Amino acid sequence: MSQRAPPAIFIADSVGLDFLNSVARPVDTPVDWIADGEGFLDWLAQAELVPGEVLARIRAQARPGELDEVADEARRLREGLRKFVLDHKGRPLPPTALRELKPLNRLLERDEMFSQLSSGSPDAGRGLELVTIRRWRGAESLLLPVGEALARFVSTENFSDVKACEGPTCTLLFADHTRGKARRWCSMAICGNRAKQAAHRDRLRALR
Repeated sequence: MSQRAPPAIFIADSVGLDFLNSVARPVDTPVDWIADGEGFLDWLAQAELVPGEVLARIRAQARPGELDEVADEARRLREGLRKFVLDHKGRPLPPTALRELKPLNRLLERDEMFSQLSSGSPDAGRGLELVTIRRWRGAESLLLPVGEALARFVSTENFSDVKACEGPTCTLLFADHTRGKARRWCSMAICGNRAKQAAHRDRLRALR
């Protein structure tokens, strides 16, 4: 990227949705956090989806342009899934929605994971535990934890609770897990505060 993007936004209460929010208009200017390969690595690090040592190794081993190619694929995945969410948010997913998720399933088919015994946590009182390990086969494998997060979101989230921020120019999505399902804004500090200020100005004008 020509200049470093601001810190990524994680407000969705779902890592999968946060990935879809990796392009947004948080204030006035659109920002794409995965505009290129380095941006994608930065976003993965901030989302804590890939260990830092794996990111460093893949960055060092990637051929010229390879990380940018992976970022291109990540953006295509993002835009396809973003359209899917916008089309289906606010109501339960129909069974026919599975047909629209074929690109995501094709990505998941690439994954290579295995289970292994590891030393358990002494605090938990367990000597051993079974952990799942991913084989990081190169730059393309960086897409796999993103695909897993998206698949977990699609398969476990009630789409009736998925909303778009009501800010007039905001493009952020979130899962409303509040008790009364009354969340309206991506953030009270940004769009919520703007709405309060606008309502206050409207009340003052009405009194004139």
